[in-house]
Amino acid sequence: MTDGTEFFYNLSTGSVEQGRQSPVTDLMGPYASRAEAQQALKTAASRNEKWEQDDDAWEGTDDA
Repeated sequence: MTDGTEFFYNLSTGSVEQGRQSPVTDLMGPYASRAEAQQALKTAASRNEKWEQDDDAWEGTDDA
């Protein structure tokens, strides 16, 4: 975000917005680039999976 431009993923429309154009409840971000914003759902899913694995390991319930 060196030039101050922020990108957001709109959960309602599935599109990327440059700048905050929609209600914050519909947005994920900000992201530094359009490409990062386009990957918002994939990034969130990956992080959630990692956190679930960490929780299972912490609780001693991992399947490994």
